[in-house]
Amino acid sequence: MKLPGRIALVTGGGRGIGRAIALAFAREGAHVAVTARTVAELDAVAGEVRALGRKALAVPCDVGDPAQVGDAVRRATEGLGPVGILVNNAGIAVSSKVLDTSDDLWERHLRVNLTGAFLMTRAVLPAMLATHWGRIINVASIAGRQGYPYIAAYAASKHGLLGLTRALAQEVVASGITVNAICPGYVATDLTWAGARNIQERTGRSYEEAVRALAAHSPQKRLIEPEEVAAVAVLLASDEGRGVTAQAWNVDGGTVQA
Repeated sequence: MKLPGRIALVTGGGRGIGRAIALAFAREGAHVAVTARTVAELDAVAGEVRALGRKALAVPCDVGDPAQVGDAVRRATEGLGPVGILVNNAGIAVSSKVLDTSDDLWERHLRVNLTGAFLMTRAVLPAMLATHWGRIINVASIAGRQGYPYIAAYAASKHGLLGLTRALAQEVVASGITVNAICPGYVATDLTWAGARNIQERTGRSYEEAVRALAAHSPQKRLIEPEEVAAVAVLLASDEGRGVTAQAWNVDGGTVQA
């Protein structure tokens, strides 16, 4: 196994990419704490992790709230042990023209997608520094690599997440800690289904046509599966990935070539 006995904390772990990463880590021997805001989904994922023979903890948490973040990390540490692997996956994505983007919508994207990752990272970092080992994996997006219309708030938050990744990686590079980002394209998750429904409402296309249009962004003409993102996360979390830091890995079927 690639992660025997490691303690991982996965935000946004109740479904989609977060769930896939939590289960992939468990299959590789890690014990996993999952956080999100929907308790039923967290409990279900924790049950799946336990079914794989690992310890699991479901911790409701709004990653944009410093007090809740501190409590979540404390509970994970008390329940499983010091967190050695952090996956900042929690995120929101709402499309809107810049002129239609409210102050609240802008702030919510930054608070969840960027500040949430910062707060979680700051909370787990002391334990990683103390043990001279750690893996921080930020789930960004190809929208963090280049701009797209109607998602200025989302793209700005993901560009910021890549900046956080690169800066922190340099700060802790001599401490046995790696910091990397994964940049998926359109993934077969609820975020993509919501995007397809938005296209359907705005354009009059059928839902199926909207999904195909999103898949067509990839040269492979398909959506990425959550398990493909999870496989990269396993590599980055393992000792095999110890030489990789300050990097942003695209998992997008060749959509962005950088």
